[in-house]
Amino acid sequence: MSEEFELDTDDLARRMKGAISNLRTELASLRTGRASGSMLEPVMVEAYGAMTPINQVGTVNVPEPRMVTINVWDKGLVGKVEKAIRESGLGINPQLNGTIIMLPIPELNEERRRELTKVAGQYAESARVSIRNLRRDGMDQIKKAKADGMSEDDQKFWESAVQEVTDEYIKIVDETLETKQAEIMQV
Repeated sequence: MSEEFELDTDDLARRMKGAISNLRTELASLRTGRASGSMLEPVMVEAYGAMTPINQVGTVNVPEPRMVTINVWDKGLVGKVEKAIRESGLGINPQLNGTIIMLPIPELNEERRRELTKVAGQYAESARVSIRNLRRDGMDQIKKAKADGMSEDDQKFWESAVQEVTDEYIKIVDETLETKQAEIMQV
């Protein structure tokens, strides 16, 4: 092992975990036919002159398996929250009850389930690309060190270490996708 070169594989793994975390957040926003407060995370509301997440303008609850409610704290924002949900592409029709917005979650049909599995696949591919880019960064560092005099044995050692970390996180992406697709297709 060359004492001069030490690739920080922990940093590489930490950055790859970020890609996995992002993937899980994106997948949580996909509707599976069951109510979930996390499906509203990507929805932003124009509130007080700034784009704000829904959970910062009201309390999001899941009182029943097929219902999400939002108790909006400021009466003046109820219309804006309702509009943001309608325009979000979630395919949910909000119902107003004073300052409470109710979101009945309709049953998904087979065609919509297949579309959602494709979207989940796109999210997973995006995560794989991020992980591969991080792998490339690690490999570039190794090539630079090789040009600076690293031995071929050390180069092979570090390349295999980077590939091992990459394979581990690609496998996590695949397993996460498989789980989500099974959840979406479950009737």
